[in-house]
Amino acid sequence: MQGYSFELITGPMSCGKTEELLRRVRRAIIAKKKVKVISPEIDTRAHGDYIESRNGLWLDAIKVRQSVQILSLVKEDDEIIAIDELQFFDEHIVKVISKLMDDGKKVVGTGLDLDFKAEPFGYMPELMCLATSVDKLAAVCMKCGGENATRTQRLVDGKPVDKNSPLIMIGGDETYEARCVKCYELPDVKSEIRKREFKLLHFGG
Repeated sequence: MQGYSFELITGPMSCGKTEELLRRVRRAIIAKKKVKVISPEIDTRAHGDYIESRNGLWLDAIKVRQSVQILSLVKEDDEIIAIDELQFFDEHIVKVISKLMDDGKKVVGTGLDLDFKAEPFGYMPELMCLATSVDKLAAVCMKCGGENATRTQRLVDGKPVDKNSPLIMIGGDETYEARCVKCYELPDVKSEIRKREFKLLHFGG
């Protein structure tokens, strides 16, 4: 049985991660492989027990709250375990995937490599090290049209949010867009306030 592997698909929002996951899963189903698809409960963009790409492709999925639940859901005859949005899972996800690989399963997963602050997201660095293959996709920059967008820009009312915003905020195209490094913005309101206060304190108005 094909197994002992972990294929990780990563990149920013809107780069086609879930679409690529679905493509691989559908190929496996055509090949009559036993596949189980899993998604984190926190991801509420799909209003039901399924995962959906931005171009409308979808597939039934089991929603779980904690990563250890995955092990109890996987059966002996399951050959391929597909896991969407890995960045949202807790610290046990690395051991869970290691166990699945040890059990001879092929794991295919997606996850954002960077959060909206352009910092490593959750346990994705460890998962990238664990993976037997990593496909890092790029998107089209929604600001300049460049084809190498690797950052996820969070927006509120069309404007970049402050870096002190909450780490996790579920949203779609109205909340996030892909941007290249040049067009990516991360305002720091607190820092600017501190700078102004320092100038006022030491140099006056």
